[in-house]
Amino acid sequence: MKTTKVFFGVAGLGMLMLTSCSKLGEISADNFTVTPNPLEANAGKVPATIDGRFPVKYMKKKATVVVTPELRYAGGVATGQSAAFQGEKAVGNNQTISYKMGGNYTMRNVFDYVPEMQQSELYLTFDARIGKKVFNVPAVKVADGVLATSQLVYQTVGSANTCVAADAYQRVIAQRQDAQIKYLINQAKVRTSELETTTIQEFLQVLREIKADQKGYELSNIEISAYASPEGKLDFNEKLAGQREASAAEYVNGQLEALELAGNVDTRYTAEDWEGFQQLVAASNIQDKDVILRVLSMYQDPEEREVQIKNMSAAFKELADEILPELRRARLTINYNTVGRADDEIMQQFSADPTKLSLEELLYAATLTNSPAEQKSIFEAATRQYPSDYRAYNGLAQVAYANGDLTAAKAALAKAGNKTEANANAALVAISEGMLDQAETLLGKATTAANYNEILGNLQIARGNYAQAAQALKGVNTNSAALAQILTKDYTAAKKTLAAVKNADAYTSYLKAIVAARTSDLAAAKAALKEAVALDPSLAEYAAKDLELILAGVK
Repeated sequence: MKTTKVFFGVAGLGMLMLTSCSKLGEISADNFTVTPNPLEANAGKVPATIDGRFPVKYMKKKATVVVTPELRYAGGVATGQSAAFQGEKAVGNNQTISYKMGGNYTMRNVFDYVPEMQQSELYLTFDARIGKKVFNVPAVKVADGVLATSQLVYQTVGSANTCVAADAYQRVIAQRQDAQIKYLINQAKVRTSELETTTIQEFLQVLREIKADQKGYELSNIEISAYASPEGKLDFNEKLAGQREASAAEYVNGQLEALELAGNVDTRYTAEDWEGFQQLVAASNIQDKDVILRVLSMYQDPEEREVQIKNMSAAFKELADEILPELRRARLTINYNTVGRADDEIMQQFSADPTKLSLEELLYAATLTNSPAEQKSIFEAATRQYPSDYRAYNGLAQVAYANGDLTAAKAALAKAGNKTEANANAALVAISEGMLDQAETLLGKATTAANYNEILGNLQIARGNYAQAAQALKGVNTNSAALAQILTKDYTAAKKTLAAVKNADAYTSYLKAIVAARTSDLAAAKAALKEAVALDPSLAEYAAKDLELILAGVK
């Protein structure tokens, strides 16, 4: 950035003489150094460190001089903290300045920033006295101000990504319906009594519904898993489980044929259902079930396990009566999908009659349009039909925030209540209004929000913590992320971020102009500024007072 000094039509900074009293000698603006110069706004404050020097033989031994900083701007003056100095024989407890040696001093001041300070000048005023006699000492201009680039966060935060309270709409929902056919010991015949059970009737009802509603239901396949209980010989159980698989498949295929419903039937069998045995025993009320499970765990050989099962069946009647019969079965599973409305069907239904849409369909519909007006209309319909669900109110707040209507956003968020997404968006509103403590409290209630780091980054910029802001916004391509990089002087990163902003606006272009100005690319700065003003004419007046651009010669 160029360091050319800027003058705003005030008295020159040449040698200023304290001509009112030759006893005090003379002093000039050259006796003062201000850091930074130009002054810069940081977290709503304008800090200034003034290093001054009283020349040799300036401070008469009985003199006192009170130095007061004043930051002067159109329509106002901000007065800083005064510092008093005295000669070696003056009465008082002020810093003493040697007549023969002169003396250095440092004054640190912080002014509360107001936008009018963007074009301002820092003066030092003097109250000089020897005894009771007051001398007229002209004020001295020592710095210009104020670079207010950090304050752009209150504009860039307006385009921050708000937090979505997501819908749960799924067009295709995978579902299943299970049923079971039980067999008598050592048999594979499907009994009529088994076909009248509740699970089989529900199984058949789902098949009928799939057949009747091809649009709403979609059959994936039917799985058949047949089993034999593990107390018999392995070769016998192998054959028996296969026969049960075949009889169950014959039944299912017959039902599909009767319904004229096409679908794959995938079959398999398990000769000895040890896993099912252990699960049933573990879930049973058998007094010594832990002993049974422990014994089984000691034997891995199938034949030895069979022996142990028979022995335990004799000892534990519950095994023979309650556990083993449940393992002589075939499990039937219908895998099917419930297919909802397609995107265009949802939007058509909203136009025709939104009351026919479910809550999830309405919330999903808001994601199908980029029009804020349409989104608002959809969310309003959702709040009317489902007033107890907070997500639609949060959506209304998002739309209002994006439109810069903070009043409407706050009203909607109040109805959304104490929810993570609502607190995150309320934190953004609070930052936009400069209520940083409130924003921090709200953000503390939204630590799991998807945009938590982005909100934190904006808050850190507003707090003046630029390095932390840049870290929090790492990987985020927004105006605020670029602003943090500018404020940490990472101009290469800022250029990349600004080029990647998804919904670029006037402030995207304005920040490009600042980056170009700081990297001495005058042509690019002028082009970017022109683009920014075309998008937002109000930026022309802002740019005319912006020292970032003035010092670089951008017009």
